[in-house]
Amino acid sequence: MQTEDEMTINERRKYLKRMKPLYVKANKAERGKLLDQMQEVTGLHRKSLLRLLHASSLARKPRQRQRQSSYGREAEQLILLVWESLDYICAERLTPVLLSTARHLQRFGVLPLTGEVESQLSSISRATVARILSKHRSRQQRLPQKGPQRANQLKREIPTKRIAWDTSEPGHFEVDLVSHGGESTSGEYVHTLQLLDVATGWSERVAVFGKGQQAMERAFRHVLSRLPFPVKELHPDNGSEFLNAHLLRFWKEKVVGVQLSRSRPYHKNDNRFVEQKNDSLVRQYFGTLRLETVQVCEQINEIYELMWLYYNLFQPVLHLVEKTEVEGKTVRKWDQAQTPYARLKASSSLSAEQQRRLDALYEQTNPRQLRESIYERLSRLWQAAEKPTEQVA
Repeated sequence: MQTEDEMTINERRKYLKRMKPLYVKANKAERGKLLDQMQEVTGLHRKSLLRLLHASSLARKPRQRQRQSSYGREAEQLILLVWESLDYICAERLTPVLLSTARHLQRFGVLPLTGEVESQLSSISRATVARILSKHRSRQQRLPQKGPQRANQLKREIPTKRIAWDTSEPGHFEVDLVSHGGESTSGEYVHTLQLLDVATGWSERVAVFGKGQQAMERAFRHVLSRLPFPVKELHPDNGSEFLNAHLLRFWKEKVVGVQLSRSRPYHKNDNRFVEQKNDSLVRQYFGTLRLETVQVCEQINEIYELMWLYYNLFQPVLHLVEKTEVEGKTVRKWDQAQTPYARLKASSSLSAEQQRRLDALYEQTNPRQLRESIYERLSRLWQAAEKPTEQVA
């Protein structure tokens, strides 16, 4: 593997092109010293340097014969099938779970997995997976996209902060509310309450009609009843839908031990993790159109129930493990992609009963069929939502 200090082939050739005139003019003793210098700079063997310097040209010759592919059509098709089953995630997230997901899908008869292909998938590199995906990325089928608050005195009781990116303990949730009001904020319409655990990437979503105290409290109760591990911290923005007397009383009286914190005013990036998921797990699915009926809200929650399984049990996520400043630039390093379910199991935060429940859900769920169910329901929802528009036109 090439290190950062090692010269590339092109850099070596460029350096030798500059050194060759000096080498040709030098006497025997001087040539020896030049060879020592070039050997130290390029890292090439002395015989290799002599061969290159005495060649008619230092230009690289084109490859006469392309290298044989190590992975056949069968392996490529299987990779694409797993890729589609996990909704076209990037190679960095796909590669670590490629073999385990293929084995899981095989149990449902979705794909054949021979010993030869299994051996290939166990050793395939991220770069090879990325090359395979790049050939088909433009053909992937994704659903088309559709198209000042008053000061709250209660905020003073809640400290401003941001949850640290290197938090390793599950239970610290960023919280946000995504509005589905379209271009108008008048009247009642659907909102999505989303919570994201910083340590594991575990996400929860509930659609609510309006953002009154009762609707928000019902949504939070639903999340608490389904969440397999305890909430230790909630970190919303400064919206009054979160920071009001009713909800503060709910969290202090009904849920013991929860720490409340909030973002700094006008610092949207304090909730950076959940903001990212607002785009990929809410806007990518429901767009920016106005959704304003109770029936649509119920349909969205049916989809969110399926997404809860799909994204928490089967969709691998990356986690930031190192962040350093190098010459004025921030350099970030990420760990190997794992599903929130796998990260949660590794954290030892689950009770034996909850782990058995999640293990059973994982074993009996076909992620490919689950994704198809999500998209089918989503398609029906959009067809119903577009009918009034078509009648007006």
